[in-house]
Amino acid sequence: MHCSAIYGDVFARHDMELHPEGGSRLRVALSGVPYDVKWRAPVRASVSDLERVHRPQHVRWIQEVARGTCFLDPNTYVTCHSFDAALYAAGSTSAAVERALDGEHSFALVRPPGHHAGPDQAMGFCIFNNAAVAAARALESLDRVAILDWDLHHGNGTQEIFYGSDKVLFCSVHEEDSFPKTGWVDEIGIGAGRGYTLNAPLAPGSRITDYRLVFDEVFIPALVRFRPDVLIISAGQDALADDERGNMNLKPEDYGVLTRMLIEGTDLPLALTLEGGYGPSHGKAIEAIFAALRGRRFTVANEQIPHRSTERVVEILKKVEFC
Repeated sequence: MHCSAIYGDVFARHDMELHPEGGSRLRVALSGVPYDVKWRAPVRASVSDLERVHRPQHVRWIQEVARGTCFLDPNTYVTCHSFDAALYAAGSTSAAVERALDGEHSFALVRPPGHHAGPDQAMGFCIFNNAAVAAARALESLDRVAILDWDLHHGNGTQEIFYGSDKVLFCSVHEEDSFPKTGWVDEIGIGAGRGYTLNAPLAPGSRITDYRLVFDEVFIPALVRFRPDVLIISAGQDALADDERGNMNLKPEDYGVLTRMLIEGTDLPLALTLEGGYGPSHGKAIEAIFAALRGRRFTVANEQIPHRSTERVVEILKKVEFC
């Protein structure tokens, strides 16, 4: 498949000086995009798109308070540009899904991120849930959608939105006991959605060997069984060893490894949306992702034994049943 990047200057306008999730973060991410990649213009979501997953009164409240600069919670800010940027972030993630379905893996390089945003709550730098908005819109015409979140932090907002649904398979691998203190192995969904949420909390210091084990033994088999029409990746690269916001030990090329595993193991169209990633090597990780989308295969040198705690997580998750 071909691949593309979706980006616009609107995403840099949501900005607060000295905040870790500022507009300057995009420059590092964009440095990894190949010079000859196909660029796509950002697309604005409608308010009705947001209201498929967010409560209308919450959307209206964000729109009102974002007339100026303030904090929605201790670490999530808005400015007069934030509501518009958030609409474009959600809409561009939906556009990435549409491009993927048309035969073009697509990466929406958007801000603000989204995976912590719940139906009526903004948190963790996130205003609206970009991946969830895109999934809900896609389900207007598709039968099943999968979301895989490899951000350092658990995508609690995405999980909450689809926790009772059997139309969305949500898989998250993240650092255990980190913000927002959710995403444990026993959180597997409720009602019709029981078994359609798979959480793999990994111990601090985990490496690509641990991630590979989760992908090989749990996530990829689940995706194959679920047979979604498209796979949305909440792509936060803050599990890099040089990212001060976490304690994991991934290298930039490891994100190429994970991307190739999903392509080769599932043969699904991929739509990626940017979540976290704050370290100096973030651009190199983005470069590796694009290389994998374009067909490059990555190998793991000096592969080590997974942590025993990772093996236990995998053993538990392999017993979770759905369908």
